[in-house]
Amino acid sequence: MSTENEGTAVPPAPSAPPVPVDAPAASAPQEHPAPTGDAPTTPIPPVPSGNPGGQEQELAHSGQTPASTPAYAAASAGGAPQGPHQGQPHGQYGQGSAPEGDWPPPAPPAVPSYADGGSGGAGSGWGTAYQQPAPKPRSGRGGLVAAILVAALVAGGLGGGLGYTLAKDNDTSSSTTVSASDSGGSVKRDPGTVAGVAAKALPSTVTIEAESSSGEGGTGTGFVFDTEGHIVTNNHVVADAVDGGKVTATFPSGKKFDAEVVGHAQGYDVAVIKLKNAPSDLKPLTLGNSDRVAVGDSTIAIGAPFGLSNTVTTGIISAKDRPVASSDGSGSNASYMSALQTDASINPGNSGGPLLDAQGNVIGINSAIQSSSGGGLGGTSQSGSIGLGFAIPINQAKYVAQQLIKTGKPVYAKIGASVSLEDGTSGAQITEQGASGSDAVEAGGPAAKAGLKPGDVITKIDDHVIDSGPTLIGEIWTHKPGDKVTITYERGGKNHTVELTLGSRQGDS
Repeated sequence: MSTENEGTAVPPAPSAPPVPVDAPAASAPQEHPAPTGDAPTTPIPPVPSGNPGGQEQELAHSGQTPASTPAYAAASAGGAPQGPHQGQPHGQYGQGSAPEGDWPPPAPPAVPSYADGGSGGAGSGWGTAYQQPAPKPRSGRGGLVAAILVAALVAGGLGGGLGYTLAKDNDTSSSTTVSASDSGGSVKRDPGTVAGVAAKALPSTVTIEAESSSGEGGTGTGFVFDTEGHIVTNNHVVADAVDGGKVTATFPSGKKFDAEVVGHAQGYDVAVIKLKNAPSDLKPLTLGNSDRVAVGDSTIAIGAPFGLSNTVTTGIISAKDRPVASSDGSGSNASYMSALQTDASINPGNSGGPLLDAQGNVIGINSAIQSSSGGGLGGTSQSGSIGLGFAIPINQAKYVAQQLIKTGKPVYAKIGASVSLEDGTSGAQITEQGASGSDAVEAGGPAAKAGLKPGDVITKIDDHVIDSGPTLIGEIWTHKPGDKVTITYERGGKNHTVELTLGSRQGDS
């Protein structure tokens, strides 16, 4: 039984006085009994006949309940603070305080006058003692009135008994208990809710396991791209299985399929695998338009973080066009992207999974996370999410996937110039010499035709600010070969602008 609202016991209010009639009552007025030892020393005045019953309820709940506190932060009601609960991972019990020494609280203050518009003066308030009217002289009609009242009571008793008997005889049910509904209401979820989006998208996602010929590998995620059995994922998810390895894809239903790598693009960090003996009921996820995504849009990420398949997390788009150069830590060539940034929880194993908008359209492929220094979970070298995840925009990934399905090799846009990959904020500087001793500016290439030279610092492509070489590469790769772009560059302390047409390069070599 809860004692949360218990205060000092309040005696019941006295009965209302009798209503005067034309003739005096048959008996003398009844005097109030003397107070007992348990009653208060000051008599409680009788309640007027018009009392709606609100005062008794107010007195019964005069003790104030403590304000609500966060979970696992309040002491037990009315007791001393509790110590930490064994095995509880978050917070401590007992941060509330025991009741003060003056508990229970004092009696409530005087109540304003009742419904008469008075100011609480004598004879108008609840606190005014009720004066019982003096009895009138007896008359012969008193006995008659009493007899009529007795007859009415007897008739009422007979009617009540008769009604009960008839109802009892006609009652054919075995119980009068009314059962409550077993259901707490409809659990139907609208398509636009996170649960609705997840329910529709999950059947079209897979958990990918990739092994090299030596047995090394890992777990990632992918999603159905078309009805032919093509699955889009990250390159680094399946890279170990490219040369003689093994790839499997498991659906949330538990159905597992062997697969093969159709093509992979290390620079874009996109890969396509194809299910062997693909089922006929595949439902590709709807692709959205990543160019129309806005900061603040809701996001839903699906993946297998740390091998926990079919995990759904939510967040928002926290930034766009974020330049990201990522790698798997093996020292191989990095991947560059102008990424969608999200605070939806993305962890190792989410890679390759879809990033959805609030309508369930794919707007990106989860690819990379910003890791805090010092490793993370359990002292391993892998860190968990810190709210900075990066996804390849789907408009770029779609183009890459289509090229991989068509030719098995990626196609990259290029300007035909080598730039420094050092981090900086002043722009992307064209180097004095290219890789392996080649020319920094490719002869006859787009940059050469536009008049760019070694030492020039590119600061903009169209309206996008370029602060470093990796940013320049990621931005160029958002375009397709043949696209025209406007380059802003600095030479000799002066800014210049030129238009060039992007060239193409096939393959990762």
